[in-house]
Amino acid sequence: MIVLDANILLYAYDTESRHHIAAESWMERTLSSGELIGLPWQTITAFLRISTNPRAMNRRLLPEEAVEAVDEWLELPNIRILAPTEDHWQVLRRLVREGQASGPLITDAELAAITTEYGGVLQTTDRDFARFPGLRWTNPLA
Repeated sequence: MIVLDANILLYAYDTESRHHIAAESWMERTLSSGELIGLPWQTITAFLRISTNPRAMNRRLLPEEAVEAVDEWLELPNIRILAPTEDHWQVLRRLVREGQASGPLITDAELAAITTEYGGVLQTTDRDFARFPGLRWTNPLA
């Protein structure tokens, strides 16, 4: 299962980002591939929060546009919403400790935990995820 980090989604929608063309192309191929794709709630809410923030994106989305984008993803038959499993605390606790995560990296540890719980491969441009032992991740734009 492919698990998406918000940064890939944000680049795909930020037409002024230097990563926009690569991210948009990758997203189109991936969403139409039929491969199982996991969207954690954390990724969805981060996309909504950042894409509608005029200080975070050069061309912010209107709330209606951001919600419409999420609706489109969730209508696809290969998309699954990922929520923490019963093992979430054990996995998160281990990743926080072993990855020496603190502050903003706790959010990364949570995404790493959810990805691990579902046996997925996280797609992200954030190299901070390398700190979490056992997490499978790749940068699809590299």
